Formats: sequence, structure tokens, C-alpha cells
Amino acid sequence: MSEDKDFTFEELSKLSTPSNLHLVISGKVYAVAKFLEEHPGGDEVLLTEAGKDATESFEDVGHSEEARTLMEQFYVGTCKQGAPKGPPIIKKAAQQANPSNSDQQSGGWGFMVPLAILAAYLSYRFYFGA
Repeated sequence: MSEDKDFTFEELSKLSTPSNLHLVISGKVYAVAKFLEEHPGGDEVLLTEAGKDATESFEDVGHSEEARTLMEQFYVGTCKQGAPKGPPIIKKAAQQANPSNSDQQSGGWGFMVPLAILAAYLSYRFYFGA
């Protein structure tokens, strides 16, 4: 892009669908809809951060230099405005999530916790006959 566009969070909140997905990392805006299916952590990670400042989430994961270089192809502008107040506005179109991608995003722990709780409950019911 020859000239950077300066986005506001109001504009970005409207760009949060799987077909038109934007997020902010370190003040730079990236259009990542084309990367949804290829993202190693699954599409849900990107959809959750859609239309808001994803810097903290991005840095917490510890992305490689290769990932940082790859993301430059999705750069579309800047967002110098502070993070929006209140919860982000996220619009999700009806989609078919790939279960294997959802498990990859959290290393399987997102699924394991409810499963462990269910197993504990069923064990309690079985052993104590409640």
C-alpha cells in the first residue's frame, strides 16, 4: 500500500467478520481474512481479536520472526487511537469451525478443562450414588 490509512476503532469494529477481518498489533492494522484458515492457532484466535488491539495477545504467544515477517503482507494502515473502552464489538458470520484448529489454539486445554469437570462430576455420582 503506497499510503497508510489511519483507522479508528469505530471503523475497525465494523471490520470484524470472517470475510473482512482487521486487527491492530502495535499500532499497525492488518487485514487477516485471507489468513484465517492458515493460522496455526486456528481461526477462532483471530476472530476473537477482530476489530480491536490484539498487541497483548500477539506478544503473549511469542510469535517467531518468520511470523512477524509473514504478517507484513497483511498490513493495511495504522491506528494511533487508544484502545476502545468496554468490550469489543465482534460480529461473527455463520461459520463451520474446524475442531482440530480450535484445539490447536489453546493446546487442547480449552477442551480438557470442561471434560475434567464432567469426569469428576460423573465419578462423584457413581461412587457416592447421589
